[in-house]
Amino acid sequence: MSEVKLITSGSEVVFHFTIKLEDGSAADSTKVANKPAKLTIGDGSLTDNFEKCLLGLQAGDSNSFTLCPEDAFGQPNPDNIYYVDRSRFSAEAPAEVGAIIAFTQPDGMELPGIVREVQGDSVTIDFNHPLAGQTVVFEVDILEVN
Repeated sequence: MSEVKLITSGSEVVFHFTIKLEDGSAADSTKVANKPAKLTIGDGSLTDNFEKCLLGLQAGDSNSFTLCPEDAFGQPNPDNIYYVDRSRFSAEAPAEVGAIIAFTQPDGMELPGIVREVQGDSVTIDFNHPLAGQTVVFEVDILEVN
């Protein structure tokens, strides 16, 4: 009989996850494309609070955890709201409320922002995580632990 491996710091884990909002709607799931996530605990792929939910589980386990905003994606930060001149948008990336547009940062990395408001020549862009401020339910199905 093989040894049962519990998830600990440094474990390689293959798992399916679903993140749901309090109303039960799915915000993200690896099951949609049937492509499980793979990570090493402690590699920064997940926040510490999400990783803590996995510790002690083993292959075959399924569990559900409710995380408050502070333990999940944080609260919206007003410093992550920017006002951009409408002339910086194009036909390929129009300034339309609800649009998600990738902006290139000075370091060359792209950061997605959501257009929240368009007033005259001013466009309000929100760079907070879309789930910031939300209580989420984190459901996991552990497939492998190495």
